[in-house]
Amino acid sequence: MDKSGFTESNRREIIAIATTHFANKGFAGARVDEIAAATATSKRMIYYHFGSKEGLYRAVLTEAYRGIRSAELDAGLDDLPALAALERLTALTFDYHFRHPELVRLVMDENMRHAPHVGSVVEARNEMVLPKTRALLDRGGAEGSLRQGLDPVDIHMTISALAFYFVSNRYTFATLFRADTTSDAAAAQRRAQVVDTVLAYCRA
Repeated sequence: MDKSGFTESNRREIIAIATTHFANKGFAGARVDEIAAATATSKRMIYYHFGSKEGLYRAVLTEAYRGIRSAELDAGLDDLPALAALERLTALTFDYHFRHPELVRLVMDENMRHAPHVGSVVEARNEMVLPKTRALLDRGGAEGSLRQGLDPVDIHMTISALAFYFVSNRYTFATLFRADTTSDAAAAQRRAQVVDTVLAYCRA
């Protein structure tokens, strides 16, 4: 708790509620007074601790990206053979997007506005994303289990795109094709297809 009485619990609550507002309404539509009204603090306190609406939004983006980076770091990829590690990375990326649709909506809104804030989020930068993927691909090339010369940026984009689409287009796809895009069973079936697609492309 600081001198203003603001606690870490206050901060977590504000970010959680702000995440919902920004994800559902976009940056332009979310209002700090509405976020404050849904918390145990005030609009003045939010501005005091986050500086601005932009500062609050960057804090939300940081936590959203920190979540998926933590999942990747905790996956134990370095302890697995490269092919198994790639399978695990692809599956956990798919699962994280499916379980956290707010991340997908935040990224969609950031793209709609030509990414004005994500560049300042350390957890989103390529130096946080690519080293594990590059090491995995290099290890697989050395083992002979993965093709030589795979580009970690390309592989990251492919995995992200396949995971992202199932969430970003779930409502239009369900409406147009009468497909189940929200159940655990549908996600498991789609995850298996995504994993197979990535492994088929990368396998030596």
